[in-house]
Amino acid sequence: MIHAKAQLIEAARMGDSEAIADLLTACQPDLKRFARRTCSSTEDVEDAVQIALWQLYRQIGALRTVATFASWLFRIVERECYRLFRRHQSTESLDELIAGEMPHSPLVPTDLRMDLTRALLQLTPIYREVLLLRDVHELTAPEVAAELGLSLEAVKSRLHRARAQVREQLLASGYWQKDDAV
Repeated sequence: MIHAKAQLIEAARMGDSEAIADLLTACQPDLKRFARRTCSSTEDVEDAVQIALWQLYRQIGALRTVATFASWLFRIVERECYRLFRRHQSTESLDELIAGEMPHSPLVPTDLRMDLTRALLQLTPIYREVLLLRDVHELTAPEVAAELGLSLEAVKSRLHRARAQVREQLLASGYWQKDDAV
């Protein structure tokens, strides 16, 4: 049985679409059992398993050895359960953020919050979405890429552009003068 599963993984790794489909079917029950012990809710279990299966489908070719398959797949589920848990624990929503309720807002002056909100609203949606997921919701770049169906390079590029645009908006509002001497 173990030898047959190793052959299935190897065939999937080499791009055999039938092997990938069989592997997705074979892995689902184990992933669900693991996710039930790791995730905080039933909905999170389903979401985490779907993300793991999607990652398996998309990235099986990048797997270096068959021996690391199980730990790689379970780590995806574990990270996803944790990400979903963090998201549920977070009380701020995008609507609150846009309305001016910044996380830790008592520490941020009101005028800066207003200017930051304006700067975020002026971003095009593709940049705003990446910036909020990465910097506000504190997802990792690979998690943002998975969430939005983008490449890691696209996430990094969009994040860089979004931060630059926000910085320029804040500089134009008089914050952090470029030539200030300390």
